[in-house]
Amino acid sequence: MRVIGFNFTKISIEKLKEITEVPKVKTEINIPEIKGVKSTILKTKEEIIEAKFEYIVNYEPESAKINIEGRALLSVDPKIARDILKQWKKKKMPEEFRMLLFNVVMRKSALKALLLEDELNLPLHTPLPSLRRTKEK
Repeated sequence: MRVIGFNFTKISIEKLKEITEVPKVKTEINIPEIKGVKSTILKTKEEIIEAKFEYIVNYEPESAKINIEGRALLSVDPKIARDILKQWKKKKMPEEFRMLLFNVVMRKSALKALLLEDELNLPLHTPLPSLRRTKEK
């Protein structure tokens, strides 16, 4: 299983009010659709699965919201692809596929969200590494 395509289709950020205290930040990922895709460009023995996603960051109490939508294309063994599509009919996913998909969405979307947060002067939804002075012994 490998990612062969990834793109954003919607990026929205809204600062509803000035943030005067440390907000509670909630992040969620939704997968509204998974389907098989036929490609005339790619010649591969593997199947192509398209997964649409939403990456949402909410600053509470209702001070800001980031909504990023997009789609990821994954090249998958035909047997695994059938299993993914079969389970998706029940709105479920095989664990290995779910982990790969969520990690790709989080990595790409979190980076985009960090850039947007910086532009609107919002607190970062995830901490970045920083240097600290150590105490001398």
